[in-house]
Amino acid sequence: MADKPFRPAGNRHHVVIVGAGFGGLYAARELADADVDITLINRTDHHLFPPLLYQVATGLLSSGEIGVSLRQLTRGQKNLRVVRGDVQDIDSSAQVVVAVDEDNEYRYEYDSLIIAAGAGQSYFGNDHFAEFAPGLKTLDDAFEIRARIMDAFERAELTDSAEERERLLTFVIVGAGPTGVEMAGQIAELAHRSFKKGEYSFSPDSAKIVLIDGMAQVLPPFGKRLGKKAQRQLEREGVTIVLNSMVTNVDEKSVTYKNTKTEEETTVEAETKIWSAGVEASPLGRIIGEQAGVEVPRNGKVPVNPDCTVGELRNVFVVGDMMQLDKLPGVAQVAIQSGEYAARIIKEQVEHDVAPQDREPFSYFDKGSMAIISRFNAVVKMGKVEFTGFIGWLMWLFVHVQFLQGLRNRVVASFTWLLNAVNPRRYNLVTTNGQLEQRLARGNASVDKQ
Repeated sequence: MADKPFRPAGNRHHVVIVGAGFGGLYAARELADADVDITLINRTDHHLFPPLLYQVATGLLSSGEIGVSLRQLTRGQKNLRVVRGDVQDIDSSAQVVVAVDEDNEYRYEYDSLIIAAGAGQSYFGNDHFAEFAPGLKTLDDAFEIRARIMDAFERAELTDSAEERERLLTFVIVGAGPTGVEMAGQIAELAHRSFKKGEYSFSPDSAKIVLIDGMAQVLPPFGKRLGKKAQRQLEREGVTIVLNSMVTNVDEKSVTYKNTKTEEETTVEAETKIWSAGVEASPLGRIIGEQAGVEVPRNGKVPVNPDCTVGELRNVFVVGDMMQLDKLPGVAQVAIQSGEYAARIIKEQVEHDVAPQDREPFSYFDKGSMAIISRFNAVVKMGKVEFTGFIGWLMWLFVHVQFLQGLRNRVVASFTWLLNAVNPRRYNLVTTNGQLEQRLARGNASVDKQ
């Protein structure tokens, strides 16, 4: 560990950005022409497009189409240095960020800090569920879920027990937000359309997909009308919808949920469980909140000032999924706009010496929300305007292509989606022996614990 924290040579304003998701990446780009030096610290070597992780998990897209090397994305930006590291501490009094990579600790001194570390999966105090029901936040999660899905079909081929095959071919998704709805729709399409008769000795379309949520409708942020349309389409695709129900237990072979109205408990025997019911912001939020004298709620989101700073720390910005401001949704546009906003505030301070009290507050422009339900069918909400069906699907395609990074990824993803519209086959379903061995090892370890 160096005795002195890293700082670029020269006297320029040093901006440290934690996280290279939408908020961090767009903040760095906004500062490309500013008279500052930037250090971008990220846990991985790539920028990820999380809204499409479910398509990697179900074999529609490859990982390279939604995960792009950070160094390739930023190689033309001369005032930017990219480093890999897991930020574990922040000392706001010394203005130092502490990151760890492997067994080494690195410290970075900052003049301005943008924290865009995003959010992880929340199990609402039941973290032991994660062993049996992984979330979908990283490429590793997508590979794990794909391995579980394919392992279930392969094991169903080997068993002679009708009961065991039914359990293996039952897939439970917890959480009926956009991720859960899209995952349920894709697994249904995979089982009912992509796998043809003759590939297995059993009928793949006998697979059962169950979507569970504690709310009274699917896609609550989209409103009742779109929620009902999405539910009806999912049911047409063969998805069983269970609403007003809270999951009370998840183990190796089943999921138990309780109806919030009748208090009746039901257990579903299922091999594959996927959790998409909630998010919790990065632990860095609690660290900086405590130092700023700001109380951080259970979900880890940091209450921020109108300029996205924290308490009296007017040089520390929290953006994207980590910030709590005006009940903003947890979508990519919030991260992009707040990241760019924080960067502009820093530029104004450096170039025009704008005082904190004179800053224009952050204002979010809502560009709408969308979720794909099935082939040729999506729901889109843009203010008071709503679209469904084929038009919604085309809008979904257009918007998601725009946000993919790199021309190649836009072209390849577009071609893949259009090809999938006419060809049911999926070309990214391969899992490795290593993934399968890890899956089996986890299963054996869970049995030993019981």
